[in-house]
Amino acid sequence: MILVLAMAGALWGIGALMKVPAAMRFAMLALLWAAVVGLHVALPDGHPLRMATGGAPQGWVALGLLAGLAMVYRAGLRRLRARAAPAAAQAPIGGQSGAFRAAELDRYARHIMLREIGGPGQKKLKDSKVLVIGAGGLGSPALLYLAGAGVGLLGFVDDDAVDGSNLQRQIIHADQRIGMPKVFSAEIALRALNPFIEVRPYNRRLDEDTARALFADYDLILDGTDNFDTRYMVNRVAVELGKPLISGAITQWEGQLSLFDPGQGGPCYECVFPTRPAPGMVPTCAEAGVAAPLPGVIGAMMAMEAVKHITHAGEGLRGRLMIHDALYAETRVIGVTRRADCPVCGTKG
Repeated sequence: MILVLAMAGALWGIGALMKVPAAMRFAMLALLWAAVVGLHVALPDGHPLRMATGGAPQGWVALGLLAGLAMVYRAGLRRLRARAAPAAAQAPIGGQSGAFRAAELDRYARHIMLREIGGPGQKKLKDSKVLVIGAGGLGSPALLYLAGAGVGLLGFVDDDAVDGSNLQRQIIHADQRIGMPKVFSAEIALRALNPFIEVRPYNRRLDEDTARALFADYDLILDGTDNFDTRYMVNRVAVELGKPLISGAITQWEGQLSLFDPGQGGPCYECVFPTRPAPGMVPTCAEAGVAAPLPGVIGAMMAMEAVKHITHAGEGLRGRLMIHDALYAETRVIGVTRRADCPVCGTKG
């Protein structure tokens, strides 16, 4: 048997030196194997050639079967790789649609394991388009978690620049990016977090015309702004275009959020807050201060409501207002209803 194996090694080595194709070298080994098995079948027991090559044909037959199985397995793998290569080469890195890559399946495995999300829900996230207004306290955690969750297209608009005082709570930014426009600072963080999604930064002030143009490209709007004029304007445009709106607000130790979606029977923002507070009654974070983790709590809840809305998981906050008091660790949810006389949505639907 050692002699036959030596002959096989010599044939393979000489073929390699002569640059004989691997298929032909395998064919030569197969002929050698067939010759040895033929000898064992043709010659009588005890013949010197049979004794020199193992004494019985069973071992050679088993070796041939194993080699054949290995060749079939190798050919199958080659075919699978040939079929997968073109698709992998054509698939874009960011904002891709269609089937998940292996790396994405690994990334989103904890979502896919959830009965309420699963593969179909993760596909909905991949195909979704979400616009976040504001890349500050509420926008920071909302953007990070939406990117981590696999929202396929994530837009965000802000005209402010990163300031040192932001870094106490706006966790998407970094000290090295002080002075950079917030949307470009956020873009760096989001691309580093998830290269499989598309991000669109809009470094501009959001007026009504701009809002109308931007909202048309998205399925869901998240408002994390800190002034009432913008909140009311965002609500008007969202209602006009039929876009669901998740709106959050914070001050000092308290925060609140809700899903405003009159197109599905819920109230709009102006139904719940029909009158703007008098000047000074609701100070901004810059005027009154804010506990550092509070924007993270409310912003993460906004992202959670977005994930639930997109995947149809659980019960969302349409028709309900959640109020969180961080100082006393109390959270309550109250019902809110649509007003027939609302100047924004009262005549809609």
